[in-house]
Amino acid sequence: MGDQATPQQRIEAECHRVGTDAVIARCLDLLAGGALDVAFVAVLGGEHARRLLRQELPEDQMYWLRVWAARGLLWAGPGDDSAALRSALQDRAWRVREMICKVAAKYRIADLLDDLGALADDPNLRVRRAAERAVVLTVDSLD
Repeated sequence: MGDQATPQQRIEAECHRVGTDAVIARCLDLLAGGALDVAFVAVLGGEHARRLLRQELPEDQMYWLRVWAARGLLWAGPGDDSAALRSALQDRAWRVREMICKVAAKYRIADLLDDLGALADDPNLRVRRAAERAVVLTVDSLD
């Protein structure tokens, strides 16, 4: 798949190639700080990932691995590991927290409602808004 492909297209193609469960497992592993698989990270992050990896990913940019892993879950599915998602909602990088909120919103993950509600006090406005949206969509889906 070329560089013009969107993240969704790259991730869906990878799901087709290796299986959705494998992509989810690799995303969850990367989200938790697991081993770096350069080829997989390039699928998740595209040209931005390749550029950063060529620079040997500076320490202050390592959070992008977790952001891309969370975005992988947005398109592949969240899997069954609510504990991993719950942990990611406490990530020190706001972009990771925001992306996990988007995953929770898309898949209406009721197990995360309390954790999402706790983000109402998050220092980052984008995280607060994403968490609020996830709560509203999830609660509405329960009715």
